[in-house]
Amino acid sequence: MKLGNNIRRCRFDNSEMSQQNLADAIGVTRQTIFSIEKGKFVPSALLALKIARFFNKSFEEIFFILDE
Repeated sequence: MKLGNNIRRCRFDNSEMSQQNLADAIGVTRQTIFSIEKGKFVPSALLALKIARFFNKSFEEIFFILDE
């Protein structure tokens, strides 16, 4: 199993926000956002909830399980 996400979609739905702008808003590096989006890094529960809260969405609207 793998953790998938809709962060890229949420960024683009939010005035085509850059990875850097999102990173600055939640207090991480742009590389962290890149790695989460690509599925190379699984965020902590706290970070995942910060991302969901930033976009005013539930955890499940941003993150989901991929069966591979």
